[in-house]
Amino acid sequence: MMQPSSRLVGIVRHLLLATGAMLVLLPLLWAIRISFLPAEDVFSPQFHLLPSRWIGFENYARALTASPLLRFLVNGVVVCAAIILCQVLVAIPCAYILAKGRIVGLRLIWLAVLVGLVVPPAALALPLFIMAAQLGLIDTYAALILPWTISPLGIFLLRQAFLRVPDELIEAARLDGLGEVEILARILVPLITPAIGALIMISLVAHWNDLLWPSVVVTSGDKATPPFGVMLFQVQEIGSDYGPLLAGAIMIAAPLLLVFILTQRRFLDGLSWTGSK
Repeated sequence: MMQPSSRLVGIVRHLLLATGAMLVLLPLLWAIRISFLPAEDVFSPQFHLLPSRWIGFENYARALTASPLLRFLVNGVVVCAAIILCQVLVAIPCAYILAKGRIVGLRLIWLAVLVGLVVPPAALALPLFIMAAQLGLIDTYAALILPWTISPLGIFLLRQAFLRVPDELIEAARLDGLGEVEILARILVPLITPAIGALIMISLVAHWNDLLWPSVVVTSGDKATPPFGVMLFQVQEIGSDYGPLLAGAIMIAAPLLLVFILTQRRFLDGLSWTGSK
């Protein structure tokens, strides 16, 4: 039987967690509410939980028609998919070598990875923009993708996962005649799939929501990613009409939220794989 004091502690703990969850969700719920409001209700001095005039999905329809929102979503999918694919293909062999390699200079390379972790992306925006301009890549998909093909965070996470794989397993595979590429592809990659999934989710969230870099290298709506597209949407089409603006923002956030809900268990399992050996 649970003691009364333990039961009280459990109730208080759940109340605190529920309160924290509501505080986190409140801005999202408020944005969803505003996305259904007519313009005159957004800044009305009188608070009404429900719209004074129900306009249904008119704001959502306007968000889709007043600006090429679907184009922004397609751009986001293309850019994020390319970035994630490149990051995974680069991070897996780099992390394997850093975790299991016996090469002179690995400590120096590992130090460079750690430095890359602590340097904020905003600090690299200007030199990356100059390089992109000199290469003629401004307002192209390449400018949005190439700077992020190497992920220090991805290398760090996968290295921690590779450290959990016993060296004896790799040695046994070598004795069976497998080469390093076969060991990596057939044995190790399936073992660290949860960590790869965590990397994919972290990278997807970061680059889907990125506003700084697209606003630096994108000069037209044709290559705009979802957050930058919403900013153009606000300036050019909506102005102070926040209902359609937030409707567009909700539609942009919805795919990411859905992906996270469907993969949250694997995401948490993947984070547990990144612990030290």
